[in-house]
Amino acid sequence: MFKNLYNKTLSLAGHKNSKRILGFISFIESFIFPIPPDVLIIPMTLAKKTEWFKIALIATIGSVIGAVLGYFIGYIFFNEIGVKIFELYGVNNISFFKDKVSSDGGVIAWIALLAIAGFTPVPFKLLTITSGFVHFNIIYFILISLLTRGSRFFLIAFLIGNFGSGMKKIIEKKLFFVSILLTLLIILVAYFVYKFLINFVSI
Repeated sequence: MFKNLYNKTLSLAGHKNSKRILGFISFIESFIFPIPPDVLIIPMTLAKKTEWFKIALIATIGSVIGAVLGYFIGYIFFNEIGVKIFELYGVNNISFFKDKVSSDGGVIAWIALLAIAGFTPVPFKLLTITSGFVHFNIIYFILISLLTRGSRFFLIAFLIGNFGSGMKKIIEKKLFFVSILLTLLIILVAYFVYKFLINFVSI
């Protein structure tokens, strides 16, 4: 089923309204759709290399708006909608998530999880919904989503747009490794920003 859905999504890259479709796919992927925007970003950028920035921007904006909707699904409609989405992905036990943000360490751990999910193949949608469910700070949530999703999409589009089809295979093989490095960097930045804000508020 997922392979057929993947192929159908890929075929949309050549549609005359491909940018609108990319925005929509990026939006719904953040809270329910299983196919990542990369499937459209790569062929779209190969076809129009000079528009790599615009393509990445559309994907980023759509993804972050979708992430915010996922957050509010978890915040308001978790039992009605969120649970069903989790079940769709084979996750039946999510009660332990509430304990993850009960302390300072928990907040940092959750920022790390968001960063990893935003930049790697880990299902980002599960973290967006859960973030709302545990009432994670929405400002942190939006910033981390913007940083990680933006970094991922802009990196892919930049490499394809500037180095062409030869970069496609390299991205497919090395993106996960690069993702981990950038994720660690984002986690470190997020940690120091968090500590700075905590100290600033306590003054």
